Amino acid sequence: AACRRRYRKTGDCIASCWRARFAPRSIDGSRRSGKLRAPPLPSIDLPQYSPRTAVYPGTFDPMTNGHTDLVHRAAPLFEKLYVAIAESPGKGPVFPLSQRIELARVAIGPVANVEIVGFDSLLAEFVGVIGAGVILRGLRAVSDFEYEFQLASMNRHLIPRVETLFLTPAEQYSFISSSLVREIARLDGDISGFVHPAVQQALKTRWRTAL
Repeated sequence: AACRRRYRKTGDCIASCWRARFAPRSIDGSRRSGKLRAPPLPSIDLPQYSPRTAVYPGTFDPMTNGHTDLVHRAAPLFEKLYVAIAESPGKGPVFPLSQRIELARVAIGPVANVEIVGFDSLLAEFVGVIGAGVILRGLRAVSDFEYEFQLASMNRHLIPRVETLFLTPAEQYSFISSSLVREIARLDGDISGFVHPAVQQALKTRWRTAL
């Protein structure tokens, strides 16, 4: 009431009353002019996922012509493509990780923006380390889709900022799988049309020493 009376008499109180009651305050409670200023947020190092970097993960036991076809067609789409070979001890691979990496390098050949690496962690963690924004997967047939859809959904839950991109192999390679190649090689069949010669020789040597 006193304030209203002063305002009616002098006209100079309303501004001071507004400042006292409604002026912006800093976080510590002190009054400041202008906009509300909050303290800076703490610095958090979040993974940077680049959509121009992709990772093509798999066991590659062994690397087939279908795999190499996909790598060569995907490489022009990205600035960097990692062929990530999983150790996957639970699958009991025929070749150790180091040999699979070497065979993949021979089979794929020199491609400027392709790097072949091994990993033994969760794929979501590995993707964060290398900063890939895309996971590349191959679809050979409709029968692959259910598993790949489930895998892509799980990865989207674990790493929401990363997308999964599906590519199909060339028609002449659509029926090739690593498991079929291993079985044919184990029974001394001809796999020359399915894998690089170095991979073919490695499989022959592997099964010869296993006897």
